[in-house]
Order: sequence, then C-alpha cells, then structure tokens
Amino acid sequence: MNTEIFSHINWLALLVATLSYFMLGALWYSKVLFGNKWATLVKLDMNNPDLKKGMGIKMTASFLLMLLACLGLSLLIIKFDMINLLEGLKLGLLTGICFAGTALSVSFIYESKHSGLFLIDCGYHLFGQVIASIILVLWR
Repeated sequence: MNTEIFSHINWLALLVATLSYFMLGALWYSKVLFGNKWATLVKLDMNNPDLKKGMGIKMTASFLLMLLACLGLSLLIIKFDMINLLEGLKLGLLTGICFAGTALSVSFIYESKHSGLFLIDCGYHLFGQVIASIILVLWR
C-alpha cells in the first residue's frame, strides 16, 4: 500500500469528525433520545453503580474504533476526490448501511436480539458516519 495518501489527511478534521461521532453517542444513548429504550432492551439498570466500572476503558476503546472508522472515511474521500456536502452525505449513507449496518445485522441475526435494539444501534452508526463524512469532505 502506498502510504503517501496519509499525507493528504486533514488530521484536525479527522479528530473533529471522530469527536462528533463519539459525542453523538452521548446524545443518542441519553434519556433525551433512545437511552431509556436501549437500557430496557439490553436489560440494564441505569441506577446500578456497578455500570460505571470499566467505563473509561470502554469509552476509550469506542473512541479509538470511531477514529479508525473516520480514518477509513477520510481515505475514501481522498481516493475518490470528494469535495461537497452531497458527496459526504452519500458516502456516510453508503458506509453506514453497507458496512456498519450489515456488520451489526450479522451479529443481531445470530444473537437473536430485539429489532428495536438493532434500529437504535444501526441508526447511531448510520448518523455518526454521515456526520463524520460531511465534516471530512467539507474540511479537506
């Protein structure tokens, strides 16, 4: 693989896109949006103080995985010379549905999870990738 493509990455935009994706999760899984329904579907007692144990590691791992996803988006944007909002929107929809959505779908099929949980989780990644793609395209 030719590593020259990495010199074209806007690293600040990559960080902002990753933070936006990550912070969407704070809103998405809060009581304001889908937090209560999500907690019910995964059978979590949100008042249980033990839920906070290991949360730093989980949040750090989540952030790093989103950084990796945004890096992939950035490389696609550079490779295909995407430059406008509509291209960012299309890329986010494509990767959100074709990669995140299908990967989560396989897990949900074998784990026999509730369809509502599938919609919440897939919706988060779909919107997260759309937001990240738009940021990365517009801030090239």
